[in-house]
Amino acid sequence: MAHFHIRAEERENERRTPVTPASAAALVAQGHKVTVEDSETRCILTAALAEAGADIAPAGSWRQAADTAVILGLKELPAGLTPLAHTHIMFGHAFKGQPDGPALLSRFRAGDGRLLDLEYLTDQDGRRLAAFGYWAGFAGAGVSLIAYAAQANAGLCPAVGVYESADSLAADIRRRLGTLSPRAIVIGALGRVGTGARDMCSRAGVATTGWDIAETAHGGPYPEVLEHEVFLNCILAGPGCPQFVPPDTATRTRKLRVIGDIACDPGSDYNPVPVYDRATSWEAPVIRIAERPVLDVMAIDNLPSLLPAESSEDFAAQLLPLLLDFDTDRHGAWSRSEAVFRSHVE
Repeated sequence: MAHFHIRAEERENERRTPVTPASAAALVAQGHKVTVEDSETRCILTAALAEAGADIAPAGSWRQAADTAVILGLKELPAGLTPLAHTHIMFGHAFKGQPDGPALLSRFRAGDGRLLDLEYLTDQDGRRLAAFGYWAGFAGAGVSLIAYAAQANAGLCPAVGVYESADSLAADIRRRLGTLSPRAIVIGALGRVGTGARDMCSRAGVATTGWDIAETAHGGPYPEVLEHEVFLNCILAGPGCPQFVPPDTATRTRKLRVIGDIACDPGSDYNPVPVYDRATSWEAPVIRIAERPVLDVMAIDNLPSLLPAESSEDFAAQLLPLLLDFDTDRHGAWSRSEAVFRSHVE
């Protein structure tokens, strides 16, 4: 049986968890060992995980864990040169040409560890088996609409923070928009991310145009994007992904005022929104790339953490069957993820 060591997230504003009390209890019941690092910021209290049967360890203790422990987290590890000897399960952001990827992979190569990237846990048809996509779409559309509302008052999108629930976020958006009536176009409308974005827009009273494979198959250009006030990119970047917003968008005649790059891959070679070069943050949610008329880009890369409780419960439920199957890997998801890693380090 596996020993899962759940690390405390070290990234600022990251309150999510891949394991809830319910999933910890299920893992322990099957005979797996679960160690959870103490965290004052995790959306679920450490005591609740202890009551579910998890052992509790100090934050950061994964570095001293037995080599056989499987280190489970969500966001990136702190930068450094220390070799990585463990098996790590996380979102590594290392396989699509991202600038920090080579350094991370070199640490695994030096320590003979391995990265089982959550993004590459897929079924035989390449569909992801555990994802935060719905909540990324929901929260990303919400922040993009906050940015649009701020423009109406000649302002820049204010800092954002944790919301207690999806209901509270939707209510805040409706209050901020008031009588404003932007139209949004959602690319990738039928996927998890796009569904979340469309649901947020619906609850905010914002009309949406939903595009998916059929509408984007011609490869562009896509002048219709410029005819909407808000553009929401919900397509995961990959080889062959077209440019939805061309580099010269800021200088074109357009109604477009806010780009919500919810997929957020500015450092990737496949970035379909090549008008900005860095992710934004909770403190500064947008980059202003044009003044007349205004055009802002929202590209926060941990959007589901604005709704940490709901997104964690959802993700943990999706991930649990895969963790229970970690040793046998009957469906091959872990092997497929490892194959992607090996192709980049060998």
